[in-house]
Amino acid sequence: MRGILDFLFPPRVDEITLRTVSLDTFLTLVAPCVVPATRPETVILLPFSEPVVRATIHEAKYHGSDTAFTYLAAALADYLRDADDIKRPIIVSVPLGRERRKERGFNQVEEIAKRACGELGIILDADLLSRTRETISQVSLPRTAREENMRDAFRATRPADPALTYILVDDVITTGATLQAAVDALASAGASHIIPLALAH
Repeated sequence: MRGILDFLFPPRVDEITLRTVSLDTFLTLVAPCVVPATRPETVILLPFSEPVVRATIHEAKYHGSDTAFTYLAAALADYLRDADDIKRPIIVSVPLGRERRKERGFNQVEEIAKRACGELGIILDADLLSRTRETISQVSLPRTAREENMRDAFRATRPADPALTYILVDDVITTGATLQAAVDALASAGASHIIPLALAH
């Protein structure tokens, strides 16, 4: 049946790549580490240089793939399950701008975080941060331009609780400009314990 469907609707390269790996195999790629791209430093779960990781991120981000959401949520849940020293965690997904969300129909980071939080019983606060303005795509911008592009791009919609630990989740980190802007917005709202986390780097 799949062969007929592939003939009628040729699959994307990333879609084919994602089919080659099981969830268990994907989770063997999870290797949490810390990079000093932000203050505080950002936790990274997966290497973007791995073709399967790259394909999974692309399929989640641009095509809303249920399989990609499942795999990435499992990676996030694995990390959160093992990080039992984090006190009173709240997950905050980095928000998309209104226009970009309207184009895609979803925020891939929110979808991934929602699944991970549902599995672990952790609260997801997807509305704590909002975009103050639309920003241009960061992909082709150099570091300094990325920082300027993201400056004051987020605001908190209400005060943060300084007693909670806010785990701020984004899908990919390059220079850290997006996550840093989101961290700054949370800190300005009163958060004193923030852990920036990117699914891949």
